[in-house]
Amino acid sequence: MKIRTALCTLALTGFGFAQSAAAFDQGDWLVRFGASYVDPESTNHELVSVDSGTSFTFNFSYFMTPNLSLELLAAYPFEHDITIDGTKVASTKHLPPTLSLQYHFMPDSAFQPYIGLGVNYTHFFDEKTYGPLAGADLKLDDSWGLEGQVGADFMLNDRWFLNVSARYIQIETKAKLDSNSIGTVDINPWVFSGNVGFRF
Repeated sequence: MKIRTALCTLALTGFGFAQSAAAFDQGDWLVRFGASYVDPESTNHELVSVDSGTSFTFNFSYFMTPNLSLELLAAYPFEHDITIDGTKVASTKHLPPTLSLQYHFMPDSAFQPYIGLGVNYTHFFDEKTYGPLAGADLKLDDSWGLEGQVGADFMLNDRWFLNVSARYIQIETKAKLDSNSIGTVDINPWVFSGNVGFRF
């Protein structure tokens, strides 16, 4: 609902602006930068729950045709608290580089919605333990998974534009405590982003 409301607002705003801004075209490069909110599944594991997190994100896109582009998502590390029955017992950081193929429906419009499908690699690091787990060694394995997205760009002029997007990413990690497996944690977050973009 959050991203649907944002996209509708952006679409209605677009009708109030001149439609003369140049559209994206084959050979264009885009850079988008902003913030992303990662909202994991509410129930990740029977013992382990991973809280939400926000961080700076940016991505690069290359247009192979006016409709098709490749996008690489990168980010400053996200940090998440890990809780057991509501008590913080650990924290971890992760990097989620994601490569996506995007289809842009309206390449000649100032308002340009798109969908995408891609592959995500998530690297977990800097796990720390607290409280009842203080001193224990927690490890989260890296993850590979699919990613789907919906978003929209709105051209402010020939170079600058605004962007909103939502992604669903498959992230599953095997958790170990003192080298003993405690099972698979299904994080599978929604990622909501707001960006400013530049075309070159």
